[in-house]
Amino acid sequence: MEHNGRFDEKSFSNGDVYMGMIKGILPHEKGKYTWSDGTVYEGDWEGQKMTGKGLIVWSTGAQYEGEICGGYLHGYGTLSTSAGCSYRGGWKMNAQHGIGLKKYANSDMYEGLWKEGVLEGSGRYTWKNGNIYVGNWKNGTIHGRGVMKWVNGDTFDGFWSNGVMHGSGVYNFGDGGLYIGTWNKGLKDGKGVFYPAGSKKPSLRILHSPQDSDDNGFLLNIQKHEAPKARVKRSLSANIAVISRFKSFRQISHRTSSLKINLIRNDDSAQDCVCQDSSLSLSNDFDEDQSEASVRSTLVYEREYAQGVLIMERISECSESSRNRKQQNKFSVKQVNKSSCLDIFQGRRSYYLKLNLQLGIRYTVGKITPVPAREVRSSDFGDRARIRMYFPRAGSKLTPPHCSINFYWKDYCPMVFRNLREMFKLDAADYMMSICGDSGLRDLSSPGKSGSIFYLSKDDRFVIKTVNKSELKVLLRMLPKYYRHVGDNENTLITKFFGLHRITLRGGKKQVRFVVMGNVFCTELQIHRRYDLKGSSQGRHTDDDKINCNTTLKDLDLKYEFHMDKKLRESLLKQISLDCKFLESQHIIDYSLLLGLHFRAPENMKAFVEHHESMQNLPSGDEEEHLILPKGLVLVSHEPSIVNTAPGPHIRGNTLRAYSMGDSEVDLLLPGTARLRVQLGVNMPAQATRKIEEDKVAKEVELFEVYDVVLYMGIIDILQSYNLKKKIEHSYKSLQFDPMTVSVVEPKMYDERFLKFLEEKVFPQTP
Repeated sequence: MEHNGRFDEKSFSNGDVYMGMIKGILPHEKGKYTWSDGTVYEGDWEGQKMTGKGLIVWSTGAQYEGEICGGYLHGYGTLSTSAGCSYRGGWKMNAQHGIGLKKYANSDMYEGLWKEGVLEGSGRYTWKNGNIYVGNWKNGTIHGRGVMKWVNGDTFDGFWSNGVMHGSGVYNFGDGGLYIGTWNKGLKDGKGVFYPAGSKKPSLRILHSPQDSDDNGFLLNIQKHEAPKARVKRSLSANIAVISRFKSFRQISHRTSSLKINLIRNDDSAQDCVCQDSSLSLSNDFDEDQSEASVRSTLVYEREYAQGVLIMERISECSESSRNRKQQNKFSVKQVNKSSCLDIFQGRRSYYLKLNLQLGIRYTVGKITPVPAREVRSSDFGDRARIRMYFPRAGSKLTPPHCSINFYWKDYCPMVFRNLREMFKLDAADYMMSICGDSGLRDLSSPGKSGSIFYLSKDDRFVIKTVNKSELKVLLRMLPKYYRHVGDNENTLITKFFGLHRITLRGGKKQVRFVVMGNVFCTELQIHRRYDLKGSSQGRHTDDDKINCNTTLKDLDLKYEFHMDKKLRESLLKQISLDCKFLESQHIIDYSLLLGLHFRAPENMKAFVEHHESMQNLPSGDEEEHLILPKGLVLVSHEPSIVNTAPGPHIRGNTLRAYSMGDSEVDLLLPGTARLRVQLGVNMPAQATRKIEEDKVAKEVELFEVYDVVLYMGIIDILQSYNLKKKIEHSYKSLQFDPMTVSVVEPKMYDERFLKFLEEKVFPQTP
C-alpha cells in the first residue's frame, strides 16, 4: 500500500490532530481526525475530505455512523444523541432525506419519507400515548390523504391541510357513531350525515381498499414522487390538541368534535436533537348520552355546519337507497348537463373541447404577448380583428401534434383582450399556466337555463363559458365602450372578460364559441351560500328538493338583509349604479348580481324576550346601542405589507375606506383565519339579519337571527341585449302583470327596478 500513501500522525496549530494514511500532504483512505473541541471522526477519506463510511462522535455525546460524502452526512446512516433522539435512514447534505425511522426523546416515533430534513410524503407517526397517524405529509405537517386513530377509539379518514382536517372525510367515534362530511381548517363546514351508534352504517369500501391498508386497517398509499424543496430541518416536534365537542344553539345533544394539529419544528443539529412532548389531549367526557342512538337506530341525521357550528339538522330514515344517493352526491363530481351545442364532440366532447381550448389559448397568448404594448385602435375591435389558426391532429410547423380532433381556432380582438388582461394586472404566463397547465380544467354544472357549459381553471381564478352567436355579437358590439368603462372605473363590478374565442370543426359547419371570465368567488374562504339576484319575483324561486351546497339560489330564496359600514354601503351602491347606467346605455337587460356569502361561526342574538325584560327600565332610544351582536369580524387599518397581494382576478381595485375607522382604508381581520384586503365586491364584511317566522315565536316579540358574513359579488349575465322587440311587445300587451314580475322589460325600467331592490331589500340603510 506504499504507492497509495503512508501512515503518519500530524498535528495542527489549532490543536487538531490527524492519525492515519496520508497521500502527499492530504489525508487518504483510512484515518482518524480529532478536533480541538473533542469531536472525533474515524473512517474513509478522499482528497482531504471525509468520504465513504465512517463514525463521527461529537463532544456533546451525539454520534453518527454511516455513509459520508465530501464532509456531509450523505447516504445511509444512523444518528443518535445524548438526549435519546435517534434517526436511521437516508441522508442528503446533512439532512434526513428518503426513507427513515426517527425516534424522539419523548418516545414519539416517525417512519416514512423525508425531504431535505422535513417530513414529506407518506409515513406513520406514533405518539407516546398511542395515537397514530398514517398518511401524507408536506413540509413537516400533516397534509393530503391520511388516517388518524386516537387511543379512545375515534378515527378520522380523510383529507388534511397544514395539520388540520380540511376537505371530505369520515369520522368514526369510538362508541360506534359515524359522521361523513367536509371540514374546513379543522372545523366541520358544509353538509354531512351523522349515523348514531347502533344504526346501520353505509359501505365505506370506496374509502378503504384492502390493498392500500396496513396491518391496522389504516389507509397507507406510498407513492413515488418528487416533493417540493423545503428549508433544511432536522427535527420534528408535534403538539396536538383536540377541540372538544360543543353544543349548538339548537341544543343538539349528539357529540361532535374538531381536530387541530400544530407541528412545531425546532432547529436540530447533529450535535443536539431536541423533540418536545407530542401528546394528544382528548376529552373523555361522555356525559352527552349517545345511548339514545340505540333507540333511534333506524334514523340518520342530515346536518349542515358553518365554521364548526351546527346550523341545520334534519332527521331522516336510514334507507340503503338514500344513503347511496347521498354518498354519490358527496364524493363524486357532478356531471355537466348535456348541451346540444357540444353534441359535435360525441362521447368525449368535454375532453376534446377542453384540450382544444388549451391548445388555442396557449398559441394566441404566446403570439400576442411579445407584441409591443400600445393603445388600442378602432381597427382592434370588431369581428375582423382576429387571429386564426388550423390545428391538425398530426401537428404543423406552427402547431404541436395533439390527441384531439382537427379544428380551426379563432381569437377575437386579441390586442384588446391582451390590454384588458394587463389592465386587470394579470401576468401572461400565469394566465396561460392557470388555464393550460397540466391539471387542466374541471367541469361545472350550469347554474342557469342557458344550456351553457362552464369550466373552472385549476386555481379557481377563471371561469370559461360557452356562448351562442347572439351573445358573441353583443360582446363584440359593446367591447369598445366596455373597454373604456373598466378603464375609467377601477372598482367596477361588471364581469371581467379576458378572452373571446371560437372553435370550428373541419368543414366549418359546427362551431363552439366561449368567453374567459374572472371568477367572482375566487377566495380562500368557503362560500356557503350563492344567490343570483335580478330584483324580480317571476320564476325566482328554487324548489327545496333541488337545493344542495352548490346550488345558486334566487331572489325569493333570499331571507337575509345585509347591514354594513355606512361608507362601504355608499361605495357599493354608487358603483353598482354606475355599472347599471353603462349597461342601460348598451341596451343590456336581464343581468344579475351574483352574491356569495361566507358565514363566520354564526351565533344567534339573545332572544328578544330576554332582551326586552332587561331593557324595561332603560330610557327610550337607549335600547339600540345595547344590542349584543356577534363579533367574528374586525376592521383594522390597512397594512399593505401584511395582507395577501398575490395576483388574481381581484388584484385590481382600490382598498375601501370605512366610516367606522375614521374614513381610512381598512383590512378585514378574521380571528384565527386571515387578514384580508377589503375591496368593492371582495372581502366585504356585513351582518346578515333574518327575521324568525311569527309562528315560531311569541307574537308580541320579534326575534331575529344575526350572522357575521363576508360578501363577494359581481354583476353577471351582461350579454342579453334589448333586441327582443317582439317578445317585449308581447309582454306589455298583458300589463296586468306587476312590473316586478315582468321578465323582459326596457333597459331603463330594469335598471331602476334592480337598483331599488338592492337598496331596499338586500342592502338597506342601517337605522
